[in-house]
Amino acid sequence: MRQVRLHDTLSGQLRPLAPRGDGRVGIYACGPTVYSRIHIGNARPFVIFSLLKRFLAHEGLAPILAINVTDVNDKIYEAARSKGVGSAELAQQMTDFYRADTGALGLGRPDHEPLASQTMGEIVSYIQTLIDSGHAYESRGDVFFRVRSDPSYGSLSHRTLDDMDQGEGIEGAERKRDPLDFALWKAHKPDEDTWWQAPWGRGRPGWHIECSAMAESLLGVGFDIHGGGSDLIFPHHENEAAQTRCARGGELAQLWMHNGMIQRTGEKMAKSVGNITPLHEALEQHGRHVVVMYLIGGHYRQPLAFSDTALEQAARRVQRVRDALRRLEPGQASPPELARHREAFLESLASDFNTAAALASMFEWVREANARGHGVGERDLREMLELLGLGDLTPLQAADEQSLDPQALELLAQREQARAQRDFELADSLREQLRQRNWEIRDGPDGPELIPLDA
Repeated sequence: MRQVRLHDTLSGQLRPLAPRGDGRVGIYACGPTVYSRIHIGNARPFVIFSLLKRFLAHEGLAPILAINVTDVNDKIYEAARSKGVGSAELAQQMTDFYRADTGALGLGRPDHEPLASQTMGEIVSYIQTLIDSGHAYESRGDVFFRVRSDPSYGSLSHRTLDDMDQGEGIEGAERKRDPLDFALWKAHKPDEDTWWQAPWGRGRPGWHIECSAMAESLLGVGFDIHGGGSDLIFPHHENEAAQTRCARGGELAQLWMHNGMIQRTGEKMAKSVGNITPLHEALEQHGRHVVVMYLIGGHYRQPLAFSDTALEQAARRVQRVRDALRRLEPGQASPPELARHREAFLESLASDFNTAAALASMFEWVREANARGHGVGERDLREMLELLGLGDLTPLQAADEQSLDPQALELLAQREQARAQRDFELADSLREQLRQRNWEIRDGPDGPELIPLDA
């Protein structure tokens, strides 16, 4: 088994994953708040952590993946009121959409998908423990966490207390003992159509305590990996970590793993900004293979640019793989000489789950396999594709080529005619025109072929 190392946001370092003796690896990733359908940016952590689970299982470990659904939240109340429906009804509808949309990615489901609304007993108990230990206080039906009671507060986000804003605006400000404190429980308001009963009054939980309770109830304290988008580091994950330290006397997770945001025009994709592309629309337009290839095309910690060009590049990559599969022998072992590319692929995943570097190694394998011509077994390539969620790709068929770019095929025919007439200047010009259309010519034993340029 390879030594898996992951970047830990808390320490800022690449740290070895240290699974328990039985090989179990608990992974908790923050899922969506279900007030509308998710966008393609929400899909990035779902894809990254689903594929991380696959890789860890490949390495002989026993990963357990939990991705929650936040179905109790201010945004849900607001969206439900604007639509004239009940908040529980809207949350259920959007949860169903979320499961359908992520299901269409073809990566399977997490082992656990807890709902905040179904974890209320654990949440209330968690808050009571914080009150009893002096780390939280009740104020006119609200309960707030005392930020300054945690000496390690700010360690995850690497911020000082003077550089913090909980993002709660003026809500409850007059009831807080300190502006830094954040809500664990929010007293029921007249325009909120759902609530739960607690010792300090009816209401509903704050966002941060929901995830602490859901994660701990499934994976225990000190589980292996807590993940989510980098926009959650503060305040959400900082507050989760603080709650657990103060309530349980230990760290919630051993490693904190954060993916970068998907960006359009230089800013993260977000519903509040209005620059979103819903996941289901991207899937309908491009297909799941292209969307997954796009989402793994960059290192998970880095921002990922979203554009038509980026998706076209992903589509060409998918097509290039399918073209390679056409020449490979199904079910047969790969030549030993190609093993170094497979090993580099796996090492890239073991080193901070670098899917971009892994893809580069996979395409090196494809290049060398293409250069060898027919008779190469597909087994290595299928293994790599399976780890990337693309294991069901089918070989490219001749009909597919005809439908992809008839203008490119015409340029190829003109180039062959120019070569036959020994007009090499024209042939080179036509080759360059094909490159501008994102095709390269490979002159093989069976004649020239068009191959999509690697993105």
